[in-house]
Amino acid sequence: QQLTMDERFSITNMAVEARYLGTAGRQMSWFHFFGNQAIPGTGDIQPRRLYPDPGFTAEMSSGANSIYHSLQLQVTRKMSQGLSILSGYTWAKSITDQEAEEGGYADGGLGQNDLVRTGERARGVNDARHRFTIGYIWELPFGKGRKWATSGPSAWILGGWQVNNIISLMTGAPFTVSASGNSLNMPGSSQQADQVKPEVQILGGAGRGQSYFDPFAFRPISEPRFGTSGINTLRGPGIVNWDFGVFREFAVSEGWKVQFRMESFNFSNTPHFGNPGGNVSNFQLNPDNSIRDFGGFSEITGVTNLAREGIDERQFRFGIRISF
Repeated sequence: QQLTMDERFSITNMAVEARYLGTAGRQMSWFHFFGNQAIPGTGDIQPRRLYPDPGFTAEMSSGANSIYHSLQLQVTRKMSQGLSILSGYTWAKSITDQEAEEGGYADGGLGQNDLVRTGERARGVNDARHRFTIGYIWELPFGKGRKWATSGPSAWILGGWQVNNIISLMTGAPFTVSASGNSLNMPGSSQQADQVKPEVQILGGAGRGQSYFDPFAFRPISEPRFGTSGINTLRGPGIVNWDFGVFREFAVSEGWKVQFRMESFNFSNTPHFGNPGGNVSNFQLNPDNSIRDFGGFSEITGVTNLAREGIDERQFRFGIRISF
């Protein structure tokens, strides 16, 4: 199910587009490993199962649900006087109850209770609330046929240059604060931490020994029950990225052209941090409640995947293109 609405108008070579985009999935099929989960408790597991089951079970069933709403704005300026601009903004929200199967838990486990789908309903791990991108191509106004430096050595040196930019800003991805599920005595289930403070302060730290969020806002559970915190209630750091390129074309002869290309990914060398560790059971305290070992909890120790083979620092690439 998908709805789309477009409105456009043109102002001096510019087109502005506003669009609503929504998708909804109901009773979708999903694969889960423990279709016969027990309920939390102590002692023998079998009496706490819906059906007696001596071992591992897995099944494909229906019942998963998801919904996505977004407002999308786009502004386009066609190439005019050497300048072309394309920018877009998306305000969106994604809700699903199959996040456990999509990797929503920090410990990589499955859902808390497959028998109660409403308890799994939360923001999706790919829920990016705000996303803004602007890209432009600018043919610099120098050289033959341009506004300045139209002839002589200055035209040869300054003419033919083109600058390309893509700037992206995006809110961080949601994540769940989990805990050890040993007290649940439910093989295959994940556990969420207890949230002990009404508000979780975002401290913004990155690296070993620095907390991104208040680690004392959560605690592990030692009882046979589910934790009180929700799924994907916190967000990791946002992303700011700037890709920059400079091109220069030379006309060697009639029909032959040589183009020099310099491109830089993450030109500002801005780190794109991944989500912090979310398992509160890794957090260790001294008897006086001072921190002994974070164990990765609340710490950011890596970068997010921008489809660049794990390379996040600034990169330069040079090339020559010959056309004839």
